[in-house]
Amino acid sequence: MQDLIKQVNSLPLIVKVLLCIPAVEIFYGICRIINQATKQPIDALYLVLAILTVFPGAFFMWIVDLVCVLMYGHACLLG
Repeated sequence: MQDLIKQVNSLPLIVKVLLCIPAVEIFYGICRIINQATKQPIDALYLVLAILTVFPGAFFMWIVDLVCVLMYGHACLLG
């Protein structure tokens, strides 16, 4: 699963920005859940935050992800 996160982080910048569109931003939420669930040891707080960014947080996380992609080159919690 870490290969998926590496592939997402290696995408071109324009594709990462397009993935920040509000309807498609759920992809980054799923990637955050996978990233936090596969880390050892599992940090429960970050896992809960990753789960909350999918449905209730998707309305504002696209802005946070867009800023993070433009500033750091990857979405929030995927670095």
